[in-house]
Amino acid sequence: METDGKPLYSLIPFEDFMGLAGIDDRDEKLARFSLVTTTHTIEQYCKRRLLLKKHFERIEFYGDLVLPLREYPVRKILAVFVLGNGEVLEPEFYDLKNNELYLSPALRVYPRITAIKVIYWAGFKLGSVPPDLATACLELALWNFQRYKGRRVGLTGNIRGGGKDGEHFEMSMPENVRQLLEPYKRKTI
Repeated sequence: METDGKPLYSLIPFEDFMGLAGIDDRDEKLARFSLVTTTHTIEQYCKRRLLLKKHFERIEFYGDLVLPLREYPVRKILAVFVLGNGEVLEPEFYDLKNNELYLSPALRVYPRITAIKVIYWAGFKLGSVPPDLATACLELALWNFQRYKGRRVGLTGNIRGGGKDGEHFEMSMPENVRQLLEPYKRKTI
């Protein structure tokens, strides 16, 4: 599904969401909003971009020949630059393994290297998103859709209820979705 010539920013196809959730065309606009919002929410929760995107990364060079790249899964290295002497590093001098850039030992003889700049594609293509990540997106999008449809975003409970049954704020994401997203969450120290 495209809007204004741009593809919808989503981890799952819009048509799949509409079909699996049983949403009719009258709620198409709300469903589109729910799906895009969900994809951004998941990326924010995981502290990283999950959809395929071009990344520009500068890594300080201290002599280490194995440089982990920040975004993953890495699909393709487009270019590697040696900063300090401003040269383009030819593909013979690096290799990509397990989302890490392995540099040739020949780089240690380069004078004044301060950093390595890497331009690369990383993320999941629409249609190749892992099943657990797609399930998390589907469940959260449906949960959001139902909340938005009820027009009581962020609140649960009975309006007139007193005591325990009164209005209260609900969590921002169901626990089962959090569990599905755990393997994709960037770990920070």
